Order: sequence, then C-alpha cells, then structure tokens
Amino acid sequence: MSVNVNRSVSDQFYRYKMPRLIAKVEGKGNGIKTVIVNMVDVAKALNRPPTYPTKFFGCELGAQTQFDTKNDRYIVNGSHEANKLQDMLDGFIRKFVLCTECDNPETDLHVNPKKQTIGTSCKACGYRGMLDTRHKLCTFILKNPPESNESGSASVKKEKEKKNRKKDKENGSGSSEAGNHDIDAPKAVDGDDDDEDWAEETTEEAQRRRMEEISDHAKNLTLSEDLEKPLEERVNLFYNFVKQKKESGTIDGAEKEILAEAERLDVKAMGPLILSELLFNENIRDQIKKYKRHFLRFCHNNKKAQKYLLGGFECLVKLHQVQLLPRVPIILKDLYDADLLEEDVIFAWAEKVSKKYVSKELAKEIHAKAAPFVKWLKEAEEESEGNKSSRSEVVVYSSSARELKVETVKPNAPEKEEEDIDIDAI
Repeated sequence: MSVNVNRSVSDQFYRYKMPRLIAKVEGKGNGIKTVIVNMVDVAKALNRPPTYPTKFFGCELGAQTQFDTKNDRYIVNGSHEANKLQDMLDGFIRKFVLCTECDNPETDLHVNPKKQTIGTSCKACGYRGMLDTRHKLCTFILKNPPESNESGSASVKKEKEKKNRKKDKENGSGSSEAGNHDIDAPKAVDGDDDDEDWAEETTEEAQRRRMEEISDHAKNLTLSEDLEKPLEERVNLFYNFVKQKKESGTIDGAEKEILAEAERLDVKAMGPLILSELLFNENIRDQIKKYKRHFLRFCHNNKKAQKYLLGGFECLVKLHQVQLLPRVPIILKDLYDADLLEEDVIFAWAEKVSKKYVSKELAKEIHAKAAPFVKWLKEAEEESEGNKSSRSEVVVYSSSARELKVETVKPNAPEKEEEDIDIDAI
C-alpha cells in the first residue's frame, strides 16, 4: 500500500507516492532489533540513500543502527512499531526532503564536507538554500554524501578527464600535440614552459596551502567521527583531555580550552563530574578556590551541570570517607558561596536520596550530614524574603534574622559573630 510522500496532503491523486514502511522485529532480550524490510523502496521514492532515514530513526530514538547494503537490510536496535517509524519518517521528509518554498519532494542534496555545509535545490521551483546542520543526522550526511546523479556524474567524469589530460600533457604522453611527435619529448623536458608549470606546483606557498587544506579536512573528519561515537566514548575522550592538561601542568589557565572540548564532544553538562574526579581530593576546600573558574564555566546558570557536580561530590566523599564525611556541610557551603550551586538545586538534591553514584547507605549518611546546612539555607532564604519586605517600610533589626549577607539591617554585633561561628561549625 502506498501513501503520499507529504502526508499532510490528503489529495488521493497526489503524484508523489511512497510505499508504507514495513517493520519486522527480530531477536529477543538485549539482541532485539527492528528490520525495515522495504527501506530501499521507500528511500528510492524519496530520492535519498536508504542509510539516511535509517540513521535518522537511530538519532531520534537514541538507538544504534546497522546497514547491510549487500542484502538490503537496514536495522534499528530495539523493538519499534511500523506506525511509530512511519510518523518519524514524516519528520525526516520535512527536514531533509521537502522544498522549504513549495513543499515539493523533487529536491537534491549538495554536500560540501570541506566547508561542512549541506545545500538543497528544488527541481520544481528552482529554490536553492542551505540546510540547518544542527541535527545529528547532518554529521552522518557530511561523512557519507549522496552519490551524484547522472548529470552530476557526467560533469565529474569530464573534470577527471581534464585532469588526466593535463597530467598526460605534463608527462608528455597523452596530448594530441605530443602524441604525434614522440621524438620531440626530450625537448619538452628542457623547455621553459614545462619548467614554469612544475615550479608553480612545487613552490613552498602551494605546498603550504595544500597542507592546510589537508589538515582542515582531517580536523572536520575527526570532529564528525567523535560526535558519532557513543556517549561513554565521548566522556572518556574528555576525561583524557583534562587528564593530559593536568599532567602537563597547564590546567590552571586552560579553563576555556576545557569548556571548548566539552562543547565539541557534546558533554558540557557532565563536565563537573569529570572535573571533580580529576581536580578534587581530600583537600577539596582549597581546591574549590583554586579551580573555581573552571567549574563556573560549566555550572553558571546550568542546573543539570550542578546536579552532576553534586554527583561528583558524592563520589569524592566515597573515596575519602573518613576525611570528608564529617565535613560535608562545610564543603557544601563552600560550593554554594563559590556560586557553583544554587539553592533550588541543593533543595531538590536534599529531598531525594539517590544511589546513582554511591550506595544508598552512604547517600543517606551524606544527606544526614548535610541536613543542618540545608535547614540553615531554607531559613536564611525565607527570612531574607521577610527582611526585604520589612526594609521597604522601615529598617529595623530582627533578632531572628540569620542571613550572613544582609548588611542593610544592623544586628547586634555579638549576635552576628555568634551566628557566624555557628554556621562555620556546622
């Protein structure tokens, strides 16, 4: 049964049709997978390689994909219904097939791996534009550009023939002029024109330019390959990068490079977890001050990164339990004062004991030790709000005020000192 390529068009006489996806689930347990039986036919109707929609499914579902082009088997790991994949295919068609101007599917992709761009051209309306390359599938397309059509292949052949003729001419063996006068070939070696041609190709400038092109292309390939790797491998790459900086003694001023590498590998949120493992030990209080800028690059206005920082802190307590467990509230206060943790993140962490990073028993102990600090933080937040409303009418000191940072209200000096001592001694 066929369906419209653009399923938002309900016209039954719509000329652009494609077969409905047929999915077959194979295997059991961890080896279960979904084979898309007619992916070749569907891709042919869309004028796209069958690997593109299959990889798109993998990106959207977070699943691994497999291609067996010889046997026309295109596989997505896991069990997936055909209707779900059909709906997902509509997303692929919208992003990578339909023309953005006329919604016509008669489009071609033009991939430039060197510039890392993907262009599209419509045969119906003549529109030419660029695709948004932020989708993960674009990385795969840049590494695996579609094969040229007939006209494209013809132009490629012509270019190759020109290059071959030029090489033959330089070698004195392929041009029509040199072919009929083989005896004159030695003269070409001594001629000035040929010497000039060879000099242009072997100058230092030409060599430098070619090396730069090769290195740029290699960088782009490396970037694409790294992003294609699973999350665990990308995290390991980032871990080794930070470890190398630490071992070489250049980590103190490398916070920008570390952030850039995390963003390149798309593991920015997990950065504090790796940094905690490599930069913190039992002397964490001093190290928080030393590496504050490194962590701020990740944790500023990023609650997910702050949660990973708390996870790294729990792992650190596990490694140095004797030294750090009694000092949990003080360390949390240091992290809070350094603006690495926000109140909301601390409150959410304190409400639920998790065994994601350490055992449940140790997690309970850590939360129990942190309870006085969390209680003080909640009271300080509530009373600071009360103080703000009272200051709008008259500045009066309340003996119950316990926030350290409030200075507009002038409390009695002895009481403030006692409170400072109490909080530091938590």
